[in-house]
Amino acid sequence: QVQLVESGGGLVQPGGSLRLSCVASGSILSISAVGWYRQAPGKERELVASIISGGRINYADSVKGRFTISRDNVKNTVSLQMNSLEPEDTAVYYCNANIRRSVYSGYEDYWGRGTQVTVSS
Repeated sequence: QVQLVESGGGLVQPGGSLRLSCVASGSILSISAVGWYRQAPGKERELVASIISGGRINYADSVKGRFTISRDNVKNTVSLQMNSLEPEDTAVYYCNANIRRSVYSGYEDYWGRGTQVTVSS
């Protein structure tokens, strides 16, 4: 089994910062792309940031210059540093990873359960 577990969410005032972390555990041979998504109430889940194989990084336009995604391939973790948070960033944030479990399987998408981020004064 593979599990993705997020941490680091919470309540923060506008202009504040939070750091989200996600650790992948279980039977893992390799991880290609990783990313953070978010879903606000009444809205579709959207990509926030991702790192694809080769190290290319993508950000949603709404978070460019404020959020930074990083990964540790040894520890199987991916983090999201969020600065200058705005009320519009309020959402449940989900970790995503494209994982190959063994030489007998291909890559599959896995999701964490999500962590709530609330930006409010």
